Amino acid sequence: MQIFFDRRQLAHAPALELHNGGWTAHAEKPSRAEIVCARLGACEPVRDFGRAPLARVHTPDYLDFLESAHARWVAAGREGDAVGYTWPVVRRRPLDLERIDALLGRYSYDAGTPITADSWDAAYWGAQTALSALAPLLDGSATTSFALCRPPGHHAGADYLGGYCYLNNAAVAAQAARDAGHARVAILDIDYHHGNGTQDIFWEDGSVFFASIHADPATDYPFFWGHADEAGEGAGEGATLNLPLPRGTRLPAYLDALERALAAIAAFAPSLLVLSFGADTFEGDPISHFAITRVDYTTIGARIAATGLPTLIVMEGGYAVTELGDNVASLLDGFTAR
Repeated sequence: MQIFFDRRQLAHAPALELHNGGWTAHAEKPSRAEIVCARLGACEPVRDFGRAPLARVHTPDYLDFLESAHARWVAAGREGDAVGYTWPVVRRRPLDLERIDALLGRYSYDAGTPITADSWDAAYWGAQTALSALAPLLDGSATTSFALCRPPGHHAGADYLGGYCYLNNAAVAAQAARDAGHARVAILDIDYHHGNGTQDIFWEDGSVFFASIHADPATDYPFFWGHADEAGEGAGEGATLNLPLPRGTRLPAYLDALERALAAIAAFAPSLLVLSFGADTFEGDPISHFAITRVDYTTIGARIAATGLPTLIVMEGGYAVTELGDNVASLLDGFTAR
């Protein structure tokens, strides 16, 4: 298996996030990626595919905002990380806004995803990492590859950030695969939290099937997406499958949901699979509430590998930092056996 990582992703290091009513140390730390990289060993170099593949998923105005936001924050006389505090609840629409406070509300949905001076570069190279890991699948030189992306991406929509996510790495890769000739692509999201950004991006796209196994949004972030009745609209109707599970879910119930997701993916008949993998389903994760063990990840990986599909694995969440490297390695072990 080829593994891709770019150290420029480590520069993004938000200081604080608003969590459960108070400011706390940010959970999405550079050490997450450092520990995984150290555990997995040598990584392949990352190529720069430019901004064009990002613009196939994200709107140009959002990309411009993300690249310039922190500089505008500083120009407004602010210190530290840029974070919003006012969000449009209804009639969200394009407006000619200038003040950075307004733009932060326009292009984000939570106060847990600050923009630092290095957020754009880190997110940019995260997306390039996903594209680099996709390349050997497109040319047939590999059947599985792993993109160690950081910050994660699956909460980022076409024109918004949130959930620690700025650019949607899995969506960028899936669209790039479509553009390279794959008529049908599936995305399977197995992060603890629903991949709302990925769902929104492909909501009306029948060529990309999105299946997500996640904590019930009735009790867990992101609350407003990921309910079982969300199935896509227009050309994308039926191409979204949400399988919410209760807190405390262990492997047997998780595998039942996984079988449902994989059966739906098989019926869709894609030629390539993008796996959004979050290790925050781990029983020791500090901000999540499933009970998946380290050895369970090998079982999960092997079952997904049994589909036989070329698979790009994209790193999403996972906040039990000291155990993260072993948990990622355990999932990858399930694939290397195929």
